[in-house]
Amino acid sequence: MAKFSFQKAPLPSEVRPSDWQDWTWQLRNSLKTLEDFQKKFVLSQAERAGFSSGKEVFNIRTTPYCASLVGSHEHDPLRRIFMPREEELSAGSQQMLDPLAEKKNQVRPRLIHRYSDRVLFLVTDICSVYCRFCTRKHFTGADQALIKNSEYEQALDYIRSHPGLREVILSGGDPLTLSDSHLDRILFDLRKIDHVEIIRIGSRMPVVAPQRITEDLSKILRRHKPVFMMTHFNHPRELTFEAASAVENLVDHGVPVMNQMVLLNGVNNHAAVVQALSRRLLFLRAKPYYMFQCDPSLGTDHLRTSIANSSSIQRELWGHLSGLAMPNFAVDIPEGGGKTVLTPNFEISISGENEIHGERRSYRGWDGVEAEYISPREEKMITPLDAENYLAEWEELKSAKF
Repeated sequence: MAKFSFQKAPLPSEVRPSDWQDWTWQLRNSLKTLEDFQKKFVLSQAERAGFSSGKEVFNIRTTPYCASLVGSHEHDPLRRIFMPREEELSAGSQQMLDPLAEKKNQVRPRLIHRYSDRVLFLVTDICSVYCRFCTRKHFTGADQALIKNSEYEQALDYIRSHPGLREVILSGGDPLTLSDSHLDRILFDLRKIDHVEIIRIGSRMPVVAPQRITEDLSKILRRHKPVFMMTHFNHPRELTFEAASAVENLVDHGVPVMNQMVLLNGVNNHAAVVQALSRRLLFLRAKPYYMFQCDPSLGTDHLRTSIANSSSIQRELWGHLSGLAMPNFAVDIPEGGGKTVLTPNFEISISGENEIHGERRSYRGWDGVEAEYISPREEKMITPLDAENYLAEWEELKSAKF
C-alpha cells in the first residue's frame, strides 16, 4: 500500500530542538511586528503596506513553526494565510465585522446559541496564529485571554438551565492556547451537566503548533470523552511529520478528529489540492468534514473564492474521491442565516456580475433568515501557486477506471 510522506518542519539553526518542541516557546516567540517578519522574510511592497495599517483590521501573529513552512514567493499558498497584505485595507465588494451575526445570537457573554441543540462557548480570544481570513475579527485578538470567572459561571448556568442542549463547542480564539489545567477544569465542569452529550474543541494548534498535542493533553481529552477535535488544515503542506504525529496522537487516544477547511483564493481552490489534503487526512484517520466558502469578514476579498469556483471544485471531486474523503461544501449565510450546503439547496436567486463585484447570490436559511452573499468576480480567481505539485496524483486517481 502506498504511503504518504510527511516531511519534518525545518528546524532553524539558531533554535535549540528542546525549545522548538515546546509549544509555550512557540507562543512566546511568535512573530508579531514588521521587524519580526523582516528577519524571516523578504517582504513585498504589498505585504509591507499590510503591516502599516493591517493591524487596525486584525491582529498579526504567527508561530515560528508555522513561519518555517512557507515559501519565499509572496503568493506562496501558506504565506497568503497569515501574512497581512495591502488588499486587506481596500473596501471590497462585501465587508462585515460579524458576518455570522454571532453578537445577535449571544445569550450570555462569550456564549452563542444559534442552533437548537448546541452552543458555541468562546473560552479565550487568543490564537497562536491570526489567519487573515478569520470570521471572528469582532472578538478574536483583543488579548482578553481566558474568560473571566463571572462570565464563565454565567455560561455554565445557561447551559445547565437548557436541558435541550446536547452539545458544547469550545472555540475562541483557540481553546488549546489555554493550559492543561484550565482545559481540564472546563471539560470537568461541562461533563457534570447530564444533558451535555458531546463536546467539540475547534483548534488550529495541531496545524500551527502541533507541539501542543502532548501525551498529557490527549489523556485529559480521553478522560472527558466523548470529545471531538475539530482541526483546521487548509493545505496539504500543513500536514508535516509533526502535524501528522499530533493528529495520530489524538486518534490513538480515542479522540475523533474532523477537519474543516476554508476554500481560499490562491491557496487551495483547485481540485488537485483539495483531494491531496483530504486523502492525507483520511490516511491519518481524520475525517475531511467541511470545506467552507470563506466568510465576507473585513479585509478578505482577495482571499475569497467565487461560488462558481468553489462549486466547480466539488463537481470535479464528485465520483472520483471516496465519500470518506469528500468534505461537505457549505456556505454560511451572512447575518446569521446558518450553513447551506449543496443539498438541500437554500439558494433562492442569482444575479449577474457587474464591474465591481461578481454574482449576488441570495439565500434563505433553514429558519427563514434571508441574506445575500456577494461573490468575487471570476477573473480574480488565482490558481494556487503549487497546484501543479498535486496534478499527477490527481490525474492518476481520475483515470483509474479507464
